[in-house]
Amino acid sequence: MRKFIIGDIHGCYDELMELVEKVGLTADDLLISLGDIVDRGNKSKEVYEYFLNRPNSVVLIGNHERKHQNKILSYAQEIVKVQFGNEYDGFLKWLDGLGYYYETEEAIIIHAFFEHDKELTDQKQEVLCGSTSGDKYLEKKYPEGTFWTEFYTGKKPVIYGHHVVGDQPKITNNTYGIDTGACHGNYLTAIELPGFKIHQVKANADYWKDQQKTWQIPVLKAKNWHEMPFAEIDKQLEKLAYIENAEIVNYLNGIRNWKNELIHSYVPIKAHLDDLTKELLETHRENFSLEANKHLFKTYLFKSRSNNLTIEDLQKGLNTPNKVTAIKKALKMD
Repeated sequence: MRKFIIGDIHGCYDELMELVEKVGLTADDLLISLGDIVDRGNKSKEVYEYFLNRPNSVVLIGNHERKHQNKILSYAQEIVKVQFGNEYDGFLKWLDGLGYYYETEEAIIIHAFFEHDKELTDQKQEVLCGSTSGDKYLEKKYPEGTFWTEFYTGKKPVIYGHHVVGDQPKITNNTYGIDTGACHGNYLTAIELPGFKIHQVKANADYWKDQQKTWQIPVLKAKNWHEMPFAEIDKQLEKLAYIENAEIVNYLNGIRNWKNELIHSYVPIKAHLDDLTKELLETHRENFSLEANKHLFKTYLFKSRSNNLTIEDLQKGLNTPNKVTAIKKALKMD
């Protein structure tokens, strides 16, 4: 049985199809992805669906899959979440069934790193997949400016990806680095076992460069601004302040103005709460607690009765757009 190990695909579906056609992949051949099948490229969903529906396939967890699993989404993952739509939850469940390494008679296949002095079964997941914590862990183990492949002395070859090694695979101390930067317009690489034969196709474009521009507005619109704390909205706006695209700038200005309008509502909200408290004291003095408890914002009414209600109280409690909107509606301010 032939086995094909493919480097970081990163959503480059067209190149994947070209590569499997080039090698003459059959149903009897084992196709192994060493991780990072999604993010950055233009067709992450199609790559996922291909492996989902191809029986004789293995996909490993890369650091990009792990980010999705852990819900630590940077821009690349936010794009994929929008692209997947209703299929995203199914994608996450599928990821839970994937492994961190695969071993054949000929080689060990991992996504990123391998501690040279540990057995395969003793390797840390965060090291194998190349997560940030795995990076930091290895920084303490290996001298600055060195890489784990320089210390590897194992008899069994290790095939890995994660780090773009150039246009051609990097072969060092019986290790094969095969991330050749497909999503950046370079090459998608596969190694055929047995024989360690190299197969490559050239990417059609610098997909990641294009994707960052194409998906900015859809990703921004998909953010849950209504339930986001105001402090987090400020962080998001600050993080995106470098953008000069007019359409995006206008959208962000709209978010900023909407947020500021809600924040400026604290003063009139307090005035309405104080007025309602006064009204309840005048009409239901003996039963104030009973009447106040009928309201969702009863805490503020009790504070107002004691002359302790402050703008700071509202800022702390009404810290999202939805909360401000809800109390304004309840107070019939709109």
